[in-house]
Amino acid sequence: MSSSSVDFVLDRLLTLLQNEASSLLGVPDEIREMKLLLESMRSFLVDSDRVGAGSQTQKLWVKNVRELAYEVEDVIDGFTYHKSKRQQWKRDNTWKRGNTCKRFLQRSLHFPKDCYVRHQVAAKLQDINKRMTSITEKARQFGVQQLEERGTTSQSHYDPNWKNRLSESSLFFKDEDLVGIKKAQHELLGWLMAEEPQRTVISVVGMGGSGKTTFVANTFNKQSVKQQFEFCTWITVSQQYAIEELFRSIVKDIYKQTTGELSLLQIDTMTYRGLVETLVHFLQLRKYLIVLDDVWSIHFWREINIAFPEGMRGSRIVVTTRRQDAVPCQSGFVSHVHQIQPLGMNDAWGLFCKKAFLNDLEGCPSHLDESLARNLVEKCEGLPLAIAALGGLMSSKRSISEWKRVHENLAWELSNNPSLEIMKTISMLSYHDLSFQLKQCFLYCSLFPEDYEFRRKRIMRLWMAEGFLKRADDVQPEAVAEGYLMELVSRSLLQVVWRNEFGRPRKLKMHDLIRDFALSMAKEESFVAEWNGDKGVEEEGIHRYSVRVKDKEMTTGNGTSQLRSLIVFVVDESSKFNKLPSGLKLLRVLDLENAPIDEVPGEFGDLFNLRYLNLSRTRVKVLPKSVGKLFNLQTLLLRYSQIKKLPNEIVKLQNLRHLSAFYLLKSELVGINIMDDFLSIEVPPNICMIKSLQVLSHFRVTSGLLIKLKEMEELRRIGLDGLTEGDEEHLCTAIQRMQHLHNLSLGSLPRVPLKLDALPSAPPYLEKLFLNGKLGKVPRWFDTLLNLKLLSLQHSELWGDTIPHIQTLPNLLQLDLVENAFMGERLCFVEGFKKLQRLNTRGLYELKEIVIENGAMPVLESLIILRCKQLRRLPHGWEHRTHLKMVRLYDVSSEVVESICGEGRDHLPTKPHILLTRTDEVEPKWVHQILN
Repeated sequence: MSSSSVDFVLDRLLTLLQNEASSLLGVPDEIREMKLLLESMRSFLVDSDRVGAGSQTQKLWVKNVRELAYEVEDVIDGFTYHKSKRQQWKRDNTWKRGNTCKRFLQRSLHFPKDCYVRHQVAAKLQDINKRMTSITEKARQFGVQQLEERGTTSQSHYDPNWKNRLSESSLFFKDEDLVGIKKAQHELLGWLMAEEPQRTVISVVGMGGSGKTTFVANTFNKQSVKQQFEFCTWITVSQQYAIEELFRSIVKDIYKQTTGELSLLQIDTMTYRGLVETLVHFLQLRKYLIVLDDVWSIHFWREINIAFPEGMRGSRIVVTTRRQDAVPCQSGFVSHVHQIQPLGMNDAWGLFCKKAFLNDLEGCPSHLDESLARNLVEKCEGLPLAIAALGGLMSSKRSISEWKRVHENLAWELSNNPSLEIMKTISMLSYHDLSFQLKQCFLYCSLFPEDYEFRRKRIMRLWMAEGFLKRADDVQPEAVAEGYLMELVSRSLLQVVWRNEFGRPRKLKMHDLIRDFALSMAKEESFVAEWNGDKGVEEEGIHRYSVRVKDKEMTTGNGTSQLRSLIVFVVDESSKFNKLPSGLKLLRVLDLENAPIDEVPGEFGDLFNLRYLNLSRTRVKVLPKSVGKLFNLQTLLLRYSQIKKLPNEIVKLQNLRHLSAFYLLKSELVGINIMDDFLSIEVPPNICMIKSLQVLSHFRVTSGLLIKLKEMEELRRIGLDGLTEGDEEHLCTAIQRMQHLHNLSLGSLPRVPLKLDALPSAPPYLEKLFLNGKLGKVPRWFDTLLNLKLLSLQHSELWGDTIPHIQTLPNLLQLDLVENAFMGERLCFVEGFKKLQRLNTRGLYELKEIVIENGAMPVLESLIILRCKQLRRLPHGWEHRTHLKMVRLYDVSSEVVESICGEGRDHLPTKPHILLTRTDEVEPKWVHQILN
């Protein structure tokens, strides 16, 4: 149960009251009354979150409040729609010349409708206010508000001492109870026992249930560790802490471990200053070890550091936290971070067998299905607490039918089975520590199927479309969304699957058990639901549907009128999805990527509330003119669709921020950016009238577009194709004015030079540059690319004397040379490229030799060579790249293969993996794998 839904609606109400009150006539009174009622209800829900709502009466009251909050949101969206239509009508008619009386008559005809809409809004809000007042009175009548007295203590996650007991019980685990910690413990012991005299802070980071506390406790308890320190103490911090009480606990431990210069009475009456002075006086003369378990606050270290003197005696402080941003990191002290890794399958299976079968030697009994048992373990994804809890549950299941029931209903078991309550409790702690905006964003991620990897930009734009982001002056919503995403990552609620060349998350997923928890919470709040073809969409009050399209048509009932998001996931090629559910006028998100549709649904133009539309990888050929009715659209994605031209009506979308019809092909095997065989779409020149656009990629150039492009000064990303020599002046003028540009992609017509010399300097914040076309020489403004991190050159026809102009780029991390980007036989890197981590070559057909001198590319990590068939051996000097981790070769000459597999193998370095793929092989071949 959560107050987040009411928080969200209250925030929207306040915005509406500030921005729209003048146009609502009598409606503001209703809004103000509703604001007071919602604030009162939110206070109750906050208390409910804190102490737990155990009775059915309390749960029913919360459900009613939540449903009313959703109704308020519906009314707000309906009014916003009417206002947007009126504003659009005014924009469409202000330029028209004609009889003044006629224009007056047209406005007069709209006036009765405006009055009617205002009356309807006021009536609906008044009705909701009455019902809010009624359920509030019933709450008082039945004593629902007395949470402090009636809060339950039976649920462990509401017991404030529960986490402390769980933490300290870890101190009593035996070595034989633990698995998979030997390597990590060796590292931790090394940091603790090192002769480094400076005070050292060691942070152990991992998601809830990953075994942080148990791992540290086992190490802390070793006699060999305690003998190294004059004073040792263990303090459990948790979410709710008082710094004075933490200090008092440490002072009491001092009292217990010494002859006792202070009495307990003196300690209990000490002030904050007295506690700090006592700690500093005692600790500065001793070598101490202090463990601070379960830290949540990012401000905690700043508060507590004052009491822990450095002393140069080799003291150690160990912090455990599930939040990466709570790790102490500042100059002035030595610090280490250990990231807890999930258990490997062998260790996970051993732990499960200990708990489920009371042994780990004989394994699964013959009368049970071992493959089913192993599948249960895989669901835990290496999370020790989950494996132990699940094993404990299964120890009481004797028959194969009982095991199958748990396997088929694991999500339900996690939410309802007392034996697994500890997992829900651990997740609940993380959930309740989120702001209401982050709660909404977290729950939204449960829309994606199990193990689904979603893109960073996709989820950020979906959050924007739903209105989950807190408004911030002078901060772009994309930046706010990225901050939210990084916070969920730092709290271990989202896992990074793949990072881009800058180290930023590119793809993410939810841990299966975290997703099960989020989905159960989301369903409880009518926040999301899943449809997998088993039945029609009939549940009323559901606001977001995740649809897994199979071989059945999607049928609908009366439960779709409140839908805000509809995201379709295609299971296989036989999937069917020919039409949208009916009654979707409040829909904000329509994501049909990969859906088997040939045309846009007929109801398309009625989706006035739509903020996000994704038609990528569909068979849609025409975007209808009715797209101009989608006044609120922020994101339009048409990548790899069959649409060739956008209608002129697209210019009416004045709120559009992201218009993307193409992105660079990226092979996950080789990681090289390729600009071949893409779909470029023609856009009307008046697209430049959309001043809100941040992303415009990837579109075919027309003369009218280039002339007006200079008006789009707010663009962050632009991709243009089909450039000619005559476009240079207009193109360079436009780019020069785009001072916020981060990503620039330009391509000329085949065999036409790409002229860019008229550009005096590069945009100051440019990080990615993709050029596809004949350059002949490096443009003179390349030395102004001070922030460039990725450079991809294709068909550039450069020669050896151009490399020095690239090697001096101070922040370049990745260089792609693709399809005759370089025309020489010898590619020599003499020096420079100080930060380059990835060098990728593909289709350099004249290249016979690559040389990397000792002064070049000192931190190179990845080397990829594709279809450079004249190359006779691996690059000279590559064996001296001490940071090199991976070499990937695809379709190279037999001489290169022989240098690896034949006589030359004895001269290979001992670090990198070498991955060799031949054109006649289906699977890549691991030639050399020595990296531990």
